[in-house]
Amino acid sequence: MGLLSELKLAVPWGHIAAKTWGFPQGPPVLCLHGWLDNANSFSRLIPLLPQDFHYVAMDFGGHGLSSHYSPGFPYYHHNFVCEVRRVVEAMKWSRFSLMGHSFGGTVAGMFSCMFPEMVDKLILLDSVPLIVDSNEMENLVTYKRRAIEHLLQVEAFQKPPSVVSLEEMVQGFKKNRQMNEDCAKLLLERGTTKVGTGVTLNRDRRVHSAENSFDFISKELYVHSIRKLQAQVLILKSTEGFSDVRRENDTKKEPLYFMVHMLKSVLKEQCQYVELPGNHYIHMEEPHRLAGHISSFLQSKHKTPARL
Repeated sequence: MGLLSELKLAVPWGHIAAKTWGFPQGPPVLCLHGWLDNANSFSRLIPLLPQDFHYVAMDFGGHGLSSHYSPGFPYYHHNFVCEVRRVVEAMKWSRFSLMGHSFGGTVAGMFSCMFPEMVDKLILLDSVPLIVDSNEMENLVTYKRRAIEHLLQVEAFQKPPSVVSLEEMVQGFKKNRQMNEDCAKLLLERGTTKVGTGVTLNRDRRVHSAENSFDFISKELYVHSIRKLQAQVLILKSTEGFSDVRRENDTKKEPLYFMVHMLKSVLKEQCQYVELPGNHYIHMEEPHRLAGHISSFLQSKHKTPARL
């Protein structure tokens, strides 16, 4: 299944870039990449999926080939959710499926809770629909403060983007993102611009802080939110993937177990959870491991059960 086209969808600050595969008249699937990644995140997985669907993989604002936000405006989680709403409006989709990896999964999950009538199926790749922080009441103000300080700091020390060799960039991605060389090159293909004998990163430096781009919520708000879901949910969790946004907390599995347990408890047969051997970028490095599960899920005809 070859790439159909590249898209540029107009937004008030410029455009959102996207790439499409599949059958344009088929059931639509919007694909959302992870934090600091881009639409090439899905270039190896989507060709393995059913060809009678229409897949659109977008670059979030400030990522890939999409425009950066206007000066002075931050990249908050809610803004990315709003981008999804803008894209589906431009595509004239009233109902569709969402597939998100990592950060893209949390954006997809939040959208599915806010606009439940629009989402048919929700596929989460090494991700959960929302991020729970057990100490959120203590940390909330701190995170909000850091986000503002980070924005002002980046603006105050503006400097031209660094130009480095592609090989140096690849090695940096392999080390910092825990992915193999081929996948690093695939992301950098869309995520860099050639300058002289080197390359520069396309992404906006304002997005370079995970805590600013994720929304952390309490357990109570998590349960309240997932009760809104009408979509069928498939979670494909990598055994060696990430369990927490903050890498220093990655061995603390309790929040992850709580989120998965509550999804199963609230959604019942509406939710499927599958663990697969692999790392956080399994959808790029070993897409065949996921393709069968996703294909069966997309092609299933389950009805959404009524929940009390």
